[in-house]
Amino acid sequence: MNRYLTGFLLAAGLLLLFSGCIAAQDVLTQKDLSGKLQKQYEKAAAYNRQGDLEAALKELDGLLEKTPNLIDALLLRAAIHYDRRDYTAARTDYQTAIGLSAGYEPLAWYQLGLTCQKMEDYAGAADALEHFIASNPKRQELRARAEHHLENARFAEKAVKHPKPFHPAPLSDAVNTAESEYLPALSADGDYMIFTRRVNGQEDFFISEKTDTGWATATPAEQLNTPLNEGAHAISADGRTLVYTGCNPRAGFGGCDLFYATRDGDTWTTPQRLGPAINTPAWEGQPSLSADGRSLYFASERKGGYGGRDIWVSYLGAKGWGDPVNLGDSINTAGNDECPFIHADGQTLYFCSDGWPGMGDDDLFIARREGKVWRKAQNLGYPLNTPADDGTLSVSLDGKTGYFARETGSKGRKFDIFSFPLFEDARPKPVTFVQGHVKDQTNDEPVEAVASLSDPETNEVLSAFRTDKNGEFLICLPAGRNYALHVEADGYLFFSEHFELKEMKPLDDPFLLEIKLSPALPSATEAEPAPPVVLRNLFFATGSAELRPESGEELRRLKSLLDKNPDLKIRINGHTDNVGDEQANLTLSEARAKAVYDWLIANGIDAQRLRFQGFGESRPIDANDTPEGRQRNRRTEFEVIRN
Repeated sequence: MNRYLTGFLLAAGLLLLFSGCIAAQDVLTQKDLSGKLQKQYEKAAAYNRQGDLEAALKELDGLLEKTPNLIDALLLRAAIHYDRRDYTAARTDYQTAIGLSAGYEPLAWYQLGLTCQKMEDYAGAADALEHFIASNPKRQELRARAEHHLENARFAEKAVKHPKPFHPAPLSDAVNTAESEYLPALSADGDYMIFTRRVNGQEDFFISEKTDTGWATATPAEQLNTPLNEGAHAISADGRTLVYTGCNPRAGFGGCDLFYATRDGDTWTTPQRLGPAINTPAWEGQPSLSADGRSLYFASERKGGYGGRDIWVSYLGAKGWGDPVNLGDSINTAGNDECPFIHADGQTLYFCSDGWPGMGDDDLFIARREGKVWRKAQNLGYPLNTPADDGTLSVSLDGKTGYFARETGSKGRKFDIFSFPLFEDARPKPVTFVQGHVKDQTNDEPVEAVASLSDPETNEVLSAFRTDKNGEFLICLPAGRNYALHVEADGYLFFSEHFELKEMKPLDDPFLLEIKLSPALPSATEAEPAPPVVLRNLFFATGSAELRPESGEELRRLKSLLDKNPDLKIRINGHTDNVGDEQANLTLSEARAKAVYDWLIANGIDAQRLRFQGFGESRPIDANDTPEGRQRNRRTEFEVIRN
């Protein structure tokens, strides 16, 4: 039931109070009725209070056939049409009532404005809302709301003249059914989607996996679903951590709290409630995890915000999730700002809001972070945004595809999940990912290891992830910087790789790595020595044996390996490509190997455990006829020695 006009119409069963004089002598009000007509009006009003809108309409239709100038009946019927989303009929009745007496009930102008807005008649909406504001309403809250809707109408009138490219398509019936499906969340590789389906009022998680032919038939996430409602969730980049909203007013910190569960292989752990730093007696929900798993964005009604619901962020520290920080007035308004989705680039936030100028109800917005500062949110435009509630948006890792849920059909609250090509202005920075499978070099069995990502320019560790029991991991790599990847496990030599992503360019192909770790101390019975470990994050000045500062993290990890395995002895090998003089290459390769040897000794490693040797261009591992091949051949490595 429309909470503004209908409340006035039906309060205490009384007719509307006059806020102006009736301009025409033939206008009838409820006060003028008697006998059967009065009873018929009261019957319609009673049906309306009970929520039986069809019965109320039937009575009002009959009444208005007899008394077409009964203004109270017109206003009540208009409000019912609005609630039923029959906006054309609602507009007709509001216009008729205003035509009978423009000053009888100024609130009719307000409702006419909202109705025109729903019909995308933004000029009509602005005109009606201006009339309402000019009536100088006494309720300041309502006046402020009208001014906001007027701002929306003016924004929308401009937006429809400059539409954005938008071509949504529903997902297949493997996902969408006769029930409502919404809140899609995808793993970084795009192969795993979890969403909410509502069946008979019960909200549960469903999971679909992408196959060669499309999305597989979704199945319930039985290990996560409970008799309560679950939804409004976020899945980590690797698909192994789920944070979601669970509502149970009899337990926890508030009516709705945030929960998390983790997956190892195909098994989910029992969901656990996040602690009091996140959950409060107020409402918390709609989480979004950063790609590195260390930032949690969510909406909350807690104290300290700007209005209704605000978007907050909490950072994961050594002792758990820290106190949330409000994202500030570049994002949050006096209205409701919610449904955050932080893209894997870590700098692009999508969210919905009814506080910023928009097309009507909740619109979708984008905000970009520069350094530590969020820039002012921008509306994603028409027709992605409509006069209706436009829900949530999630964006694929490559930034090319958006996923959202939208109402289907003109009646009833039925939602389906759609995808669409995201237009350029709304795309995040390019992001790819590295997906690894870690195995034992000697037997091909999975190895549980730690994969860490660092910035070679600063030697800062950006993120660290533990593989699952199958030895698998996935880490996102936003473009704009270079990365050092290290994979380590107790009792094994480490793995090193380097990714050049400093140039902003499309990243269509992920990095898929089959990583085989060799035991740090091979058994005496092993016939084959462990293959050399290439130090991909070791860098020298051009044509020189001078170690560059970017080599610091690699050198420290090599020292750590030797510290943890005091019986380990290694030889450091230097190699070059075939460009230049052969003898000069041999000399350079040996000097570079010795530079690593000298650094280790200077940092406390016993020289008796170390050797070094240069091989020049004599041992290529790739062809020397391409720049990429020559780069791979220019390398420093180490190998285990038995004596």
